[in-house]
Amino acid sequence: MAEIKKIVLAYSGGLDTSIIIPWLKEQYPGCEVIGICTNVGQEEDWEALKKKAIASGASKIYVEDIREELVRDFIFPMLRAGAVYEGKYMLGTSIARPLQAKKQVEVALKEGAEAVAHGCTGKGNDQVRFELTYKALAPQLEIIAPWRVWDIRSREQAIEYAQKNNIPIGNISKKNIYSRDWNIWHISHEGGPLEDLWNRPEEDMFMLSCSPKDAPDKETEISIDFDKGIPVALNGKKMGPVELLTELNRLGGENGIGRADVVETRVVGMKSRGVYETPGGTILYTALRDLEMITLDAETLALKRQLAAKYAELIYQGKWFTLQRESIDAFMEKAGKYLTGTVRVVLYKGNVIIAGRKSKYSLYIEDLASFGESSYDHADATGFIKLYGLSTGVSAMVQKELDAEGGPADEMKEMARFSKK
Repeated sequence: MAEIKKIVLAYSGGLDTSIIIPWLKEQYPGCEVIGICTNVGQEEDWEALKKKAIASGASKIYVEDIREELVRDFIFPMLRAGAVYEGKYMLGTSIARPLQAKKQVEVALKEGAEAVAHGCTGKGNDQVRFELTYKALAPQLEIIAPWRVWDIRSREQAIEYAQKNNIPIGNISKKNIYSRDWNIWHISHEGGPLEDLWNRPEEDMFMLSCSPKDAPDKETEISIDFDKGIPVALNGKKMGPVELLTELNRLGGENGIGRADVVETRVVGMKSRGVYETPGGTILYTALRDLEMITLDAETLALKRQLAAKYAELIYQGKWFTLQRESIDAFMEKAGKYLTGTVRVVLYKGNVIIAGRKSKYSLYIEDLASFGESSYDHADATGFIKLYGLSTGVSAMVQKELDAEGGPADEMKEMARFSKK
C-alpha cells in the first residue's frame, strides 16, 4: 500500500468533519489534509467556513457552488421519475451525495491525493453513497472512514474531543444536538429528542417551514409549467432551475408545506427516524403527478410507477453511477416525452390542492368522458365486456361444475385412479 501523503476530506464545517482534520493528521503523521465543501443550497458563511477549516489544520479548502448542476442533472431527473423512497422520503440528502462525492474525487485527482475521507458514521446511509461513488469514479483511491475506526462513539464524545483540542465548532453543544443536512431540495433533522419515536417534533426545530396552523388564512394560487417532465416556469415566468426551486421553497415554507416525519429502512438494515422539510419538492411532485394522469396512457403510467420505486431505491442506496440507474433514466426520459403542460395548484395550510391542469398532449377528451350527450356509442360496451370477461366466465363455469360433482379434490382422485389402469 502506498504511503498516504495527501488526503482530500469531504468537509461540511459541522462537528464531525471539524474534528476529523486533526484526527487524520494524528493518524497519518506529515500528511496534508485538503477540504472540499460544496454549496448545495445551505445557508453558510463561506468565508468563516474557510477560516474554520484552516484553523482546524487543513492546508487548503475548496468551496464550489454546485447548485445549478445539482438541480438540473440530479434533482429534476429524480422529480421526473417520481422517485420517493418507501412512499414518504423525497430523497433530499440521498440525491446530493453522488454529486458531492464526484466533486471530491475531482479535487483528489487534481491534487494528486492518495486518499479520500468522509465524516459519515458506520450506522448511516451516507457512507455507502460516498464510497460507491468513489469506487465508480476512482477505485484506485484509498478510502478513510474515521467513524468506523476511532474511539469516538457518540456526538457527545465528538463535542468533548473538539473542546479538548480547541477545535472551533460554532454553536454546536450538547443541548443543540440535532444532526442536520441542508440543501436546496430539503433540510433533514435527526437525533436528539427524535430518537424516541413517541416524541412529537418540537416546533422550534423546523427551519424552512412554518406550522400549518400559523400559515396564512388565505389561499396562495400558483401555476407551474413543465416541459417533458422538467419544471421551467412559475406563474408564466420562465426561470432557471435554482431560481424556480428557491421561489417554490419560499412559497411552500410560508404555507406550511412539505413536512414529513419518516421512519425509514437504512441501507445497513436498521430503522431510523428523520423529520424532513421539502417545501418546493412537495409542490412539484404533486403537480407533476397530476400532469402524468392526463398525458400518459395506463400501461406506461403503471410501468413508470413500478420503475420509480426502483429508481428511488437506487438513489437511496448510493447507486447513482450505475448502469441500472442510467437505464431507468433512459426510460423516464422517453416516458416523459409528452409530460408538457401547466398545472395550477393552491397552497393552503400545509396542503397542495390541484386547481386545474392543461396540456396539448392531454389524453382526456371531454366529449368521450362527458355524462351528457356525446359521440360515444354505449352499445359498443356489450361486445367489449363479453371478451374482457371471457376468462372470468369460463373459470366460474368450470369451477362451479367441479364443486357440484364433489369438488376439485374428488376430481383429482378420479384422474389418478384412471391413470393407474
